[in-house]
Amino acid sequence: MDLLLLSHPTFGALGIMAAVWVLVEALNASSGNEARIRFASRIVAFCIGMSWVLGGYWYVHFYGHDKALILKGPLPYAHNLVMETKEHLFFIVLILAFYLPIVAARGLHENPAARRMTIAAAGLLALTAFAVEGGGAIISFGVKAALLQHGA
Repeated sequence: MDLLLLSHPTFGALGIMAAVWVLVEALNASSGNEARIRFASRIVAFCIGMSWVLGGYWYVHFYGHDKALILKGPLPYAHNLVMETKEHLFFIVLILAFYLPIVAARGLHENPAARRMTIAAAGLLALTAFAVEGGGAIISFGVKAALLQHGA
C-alpha cells in the first residue's frame, strides 16, 4: 500500500520534469532535437497517465478512511477545499499531457504555431501539475495532523 501511495506523486513529479524538458527543448527547437521533443512528450503522457491511474485507484479504495480522518481533524479544509479542487484541476493536467505528444509531433522547428502551442501546453501543464502536487502535500499533512490530534 505504501508503494502505491508513493508511486502516485512520483509519477506526477516525473511528468512535471518531462514537461519542463519538453518546454526547454521546444524553446530551442531544431531538426536535431525533434526526436527528443517527441520522446519527452510521450514520457509526459505516460507519467501523468500513470499518476492518474494510481491516484484514482488509491482514491477509490483507500481515501475514504483518510477523508474521515481529515474531516475530524484540525485541518478539514485539506479535504473540503484542497482535495475538491485537486479532483477537478487534475483533469486539466491530464488533457494537456495527452495533447502534448500530438502537438509536439508537428516539426516544431518548421512550424512556429505548433512550437508556441507546445511551449504553452508544456508550461501550463508544469504549473498546474505543481499546484496539484502541492495540494497532495496539504492533503497528506491533513491526515498526519488528524492522526497526531487523536494520538495515533
